[in-house]
Amino acid sequence: MAASKKDSVRFSEVRNSKALRDYTVDERFEAGIQLRGTEVKSIRAGKAQINDAFARVEKGELWLHNAHIEQYAFGNINNHDAKRIRKLLLHRRHIDKIRVALDTGGGGRAVVPLRMYFKGALVKVEVALATGKKQFDRRDDLKMRVQLREVQQAMKRRVG
Repeated sequence: MAASKKDSVRFSEVRNSKALRDYTVDERFEAGIQLRGTEVKSIRAGKAQINDAFARVEKGELWLHNAHIEQYAFGNINNHDAKRIRKLLLHRRHIDKIRVALDTGGGGRAVVPLRMYFKGALVKVEVALATGKKQFDRRDDLKMRVQLREVQQAMKRRVG
């Protein structure tokens, strides 16, 4: 029996679990990322983490900082550095839009990666222009989720 072309056991995507909790997402962009071969193999194995990552506009280019891609287990002396700064590939108009939003938006604005995934053979990063939430905003979100869950449970009991 031939192996299936789509292997469901393989890596699907890496999500930033802290992003939607700590930030209000304003606008999303799909960016390519400049990687080395061993980095792609590590990502395929699911050995990447973007929870503490952020992006910065430097000299007209967008750079991803603090993204941890574990060294490839079967690599050699040319293996990559796990925490190196990686270039994000976006159209110039999107980079300019992000730069202007960060400059004029005041404090609390950031570019955060939401997820890293494969699109065909290419690795893509979904980055978002986001505004940081205050402590009371996070508490309000938590209260709303609890109320919504209680309503759903009550509806389930009523129907059943």
